[in-house]
Amino acid sequence: MTVLLEVCVDSPQGLAAAIAGGANRIELCSALELGGLTPVAGLMKAAAAAPIPVYAMIRPHAGPFVFDAADEEAMMADIDAVRAFGLAGVVIGANRPDGTLDMPLIGRLKARAAGLGSTLHRAFDLVPDADAALDQAIELGCERILTSGCVPKAMDGLETLHRLSRKAAGRISIMPGSGVRPGNVAEILRVTGASEVHGSCSSQVESIDPRAVLFGFEAATTSRTDADIVRQMRSAIDAT
Repeated sequence: MTVLLEVCVDSPQGLAAAIAGGANRIELCSALELGGLTPVAGLMKAAAAAPIPVYAMIRPHAGPFVFDAADEEAMMADIDAVRAFGLAGVVIGANRPDGTLDMPLIGRLKARAAGLGSTLHRAFDLVPDADAALDQAIELGCERILTSGCVPKAMDGLETLHRLSRKAAGRISIMPGSGVRPGNVAEILRVTGASEVHGSCSSQVESIDPRAVLFGFEAATTSRTDADIVRQMRSAIDAT
């Protein structure tokens, strides 16, 4: 069985690097340093020409995944934009203040995205009961859950990822993400038995414009999708 590699990107350059490196699917975002926000229209238009499926993040702002009515209105419009640009799917999720999944809101987002693919994002990792949330995700009809096992990094959540994969029993895909790199992806796949995996495949790049840093337009060091790391990840996956 070939394991699918999803790469998250937040720029036209990152999109090209992920495709060149051998990604099988794209998670399209803006502001990956914030965990990913909804991509801008221009990036969605560029991604529509990609030769692989593209799923767009639907998240209107940084912070917890607790959304109000204004946020919902924005997310509905963003889902409409994803459909209009012809992308393959959306990445959605929401929590209640107690951390549980906001099932009514996610259900409405899922309904708005009817006909598109859907990934439940890492709002899942903030839930108080992962097993109950797994059953809810299956009820919602999402294709997969992007999760690190309810801890910051997937390598530290392997036991939970394994348990969720076994409990899912093919009803939904458990896709490990967060801190997945060429050096640990084989171990993550071995323990979890996952059929798809998510990574940024990024490298650190220093700014070439000190004035941009001085004015606050750019950080001194940023993470950017690296085609070579995508290739390394693909090779590590294929060697398992």
